[in-house]
Amino acid sequence: MNPTALMIMLLSLAIGTTMTLMSHHWLLAWIGLEINTLAIIPLMTKTPHPRAIEAATKYFLTQASASALILFSATMNAWKTGEWSIILLSDPYTITLSMALMMKLGLAPLHFWLPEVIQGIPLSTGLILSTWQKIAPMTLLLLISHLTDLKLLITM
Repeated sequence: MNPTALMIMLLSLAIGTTMTLMSHHWLLAWIGLEINTLAIIPLMTKTPHPRAIEAATKYFLTQASASALILFSATMNAWKTGEWSIILLSDPYTITLSMALMMKLGLAPLHFWLPEVIQGIPLSTGLILSTWQKIAPMTLLLLISHLTDLKLLITM
């Protein structure tokens, strides 16, 4: 991979994470998560191997479905409450949002994609995927953790 392209992808990872961490608005947090997701896919496929392409496809499909759930629950919450603030969430959308963030993080029971993706990509990209990619969704999950009914979340 071209060193300039590599630096652009790594800078995009940092920008996406920073944008998510500094946002107080669901739409900006979602855009930051998407920048983060789209920046790592070229890093996953820098070796043109069929396993890497398969891993990148699984990663993209899983992250796209989780992002759609995040956007859906944030939109429905904004419709119900009239606010796009991360802190103001109504109860039914908190569970949906928590499950979507858990899917992005690869937490059980939504971890089905993570081992297969990690096995198919290079070690350095797997390290980025296992650490840096988890900072932004983990922060959002911690921000809404006080609103989540833990008994209901555990039974899911």
